[in-house]
Amino acid sequence: MILITGASRGIGKFLFDKFIDSGEEVAGTFHSTKPEHENSGLYTKVDICNTANIANWINDIGDKLENVTLINCAGNNYNAFAHKSNSEEWSSVIQTNLIGTYNCIRAILPIMREQNFGRIINLASIVAQVGIPGTSAYAASKAGLWGLTKSIAVENANKGITANCLNLGYFNIGMIHEVPEKFQEVIKGQIPSGEFGQPENIYNAVRFLMDTEYINGTNLDINGAKY
Repeated sequence: MILITGASRGIGKFLFDKFIDSGEEVAGTFHSTKPEHENSGLYTKVDICNTANIANWINDIGDKLENVTLINCAGNNYNAFAHKSNSEEWSSVIQTNLIGTYNCIRAILPIMREQNFGRIINLASIVAQVGIPGTSAYAASKAGLWGLTKSIAVENANKGITANCLNLGYFNIGMIHEVPEKFQEVIKGQIPSGEFGQPENIYNAVRFLMDTEYINGTNLDINGAKY
């Protein structure tokens, strides 16, 4: 079964729909953004910062949890220069993107370990690899995923469990549409192909990590050779 956090919009929704279309059994979470359709009954409202919420979600779908892949897409963002930032909003990004991801991993690991199989895929970002003004909260949260992922991989490799990060560049989906068009053109000019990535590339990379047992504890860059 495939579990996707943050599955009601952006990359999470794209992956949710792709896996549903391919015939996979998928369960997704949402929080602030209600899904456009819930006809499959596979969406659950979960606050990933609330461990009780996560436990209830896992318990509710417990009978279906076999050969689990967990894809952590849930996250938020806050843009501000560090010296002008609001500390509560800054901390909220860490709480969701890093600690929330840890909460989900911690909840599902006992089941994966019992079954001697699991795939954990965390969505990180090119933003954590380069200095981009105003992104200290987001960059710190995504860089934190690298260390978390590596440790989880080492702790669980002997149980048939892999944990990897996808470091995403700029794609034609999600938050890029919040960027003014003139700045989008500047970003495109820094990408060798001159284009944003298509989301199918993310799906293909996720599939690759699901199918490849000896890639473990890595950060896979998907950025069109931007950096």
